[in-house]
Amino acid sequence: MFDGFRKRLGWKRANEDSDNEDDSSFRERVAKKIHSRRPPNTAFRQQRLKSWQPVLTPKIVIPFLLLLAVIFIPIGIGIYVSVYKVEVVEINYGDCDTLATADYQDIPKKKFKYHFKGSKSSHGQWKYDTDTKTCTIRFDVPTDIKGNTYLYYKLTNFYQNHRKYVESYDWKQLRGEAVPWNDISKKCEPMRYRDDKIIYPAGLVANSMFNDTISNLTNIEDSANNYEFSYKGIAWKSDVKTYKPSQYNLTDIVPPINWLEKYPNGYTEEDLVMIASDEHFMNWMKTAAMPTFMKLYGKNNQKGNVLHSGTYEMEVVMNYPVSIFGGTKTIVISTSTVFGGRHFSLSICYLVAGGISLFFMIIFLIKQLVTRNKREHAFFDNLDDGATFNTETAASRTIL
Repeated sequence: MFDGFRKRLGWKRANEDSDNEDDSSFRERVAKKIHSRRPPNTAFRQQRLKSWQPVLTPKIVIPFLLLLAVIFIPIGIGIYVSVYKVEVVEINYGDCDTLATADYQDIPKKKFKYHFKGSKSSHGQWKYDTDTKTCTIRFDVPTDIKGNTYLYYKLTNFYQNHRKYVESYDWKQLRGEAVPWNDISKKCEPMRYRDDKIIYPAGLVANSMFNDTISNLTNIEDSANNYEFSYKGIAWKSDVKTYKPSQYNLTDIVPPINWLEKYPNGYTEEDLVMIASDEHFMNWMKTAAMPTFMKLYGKNNQKGNVLHSGTYEMEVVMNYPVSIFGGTKTIVISTSTVFGGRHFSLSICYLVAGGISLFFMIIFLIKQLVTRNKREHAFFDNLDDGATFNTETAASRTIL
């Protein structure tokens, strides 16, 4: 009753004015907080963090560039010398079926490359049997090769890094699981099903597996010096542990289309076990990042084993077509170092980095020596002219 009477007369309680003021100030603070774009008052957001900016003077830059050159150039030379000692034979046999005849003839120089210690020369020949599709390659080894030896096949212009290709496999199948019909990865299209059965292993990667057969080396002068490669231990240990024999029923699966020549009548139980332990298959499934790549086919790392000098033959059954994608295929027999095979890229990078550092060090040193006298004479000329000495100007002139 009295409250209504006070309102009619315009009277207010003593605390009403303060309440209204508090309410309005609160609303203003909220409005400012909502509409303000000011970042929080922290050292990071307000850019008050401590910083350090080096002053690049000649006394710092020139010794630093010299240090880089002293470190990089010797490392580059060491790597280059080590890699240069690698002995290697490369035979590009992709055109053997069209260039070679039934009798031995010389391999074209551009298709036969080699490097042996002492820069000794070698000679290569080949012949081709149309009935068995076998290319027989003969080459000379002028010196005894000691240490580990590796056998690779090399493909060019093959894009294993294509987005659709690199994803075209079913990982569960490779781990041995009997993946149901509807659960086969859709990324394996069009290699998921064939003849109303599941393709094992599914996908484009498995279907395009390299399937040329490369034999061991036969010494035509002394059979006691034949050289054999091992096909075990050429894959990563993690892959060997991961790949498992398939649990599929043989009536539910069929080989990929490009595997029909190897498995014309389908799989057997032994075939499924062999596929899961085939390290050539494991290496192929590990897709390459570049269109030119090498994959390990065999190795010989037995202690005391020597590839004796002499003339050797090896047979290659040519099942893998390369003309359809405009590529080449090459056999590579090579030794290795701690830096890998005969590849000079790493050594060149070190030499280029060291050379650039040395070049700029010399440029800066010459500039420093040439401009020093000019700065000193300019200083004395100012004194002779009666000009006032400015410490800031002098300091700026001493900086390169």
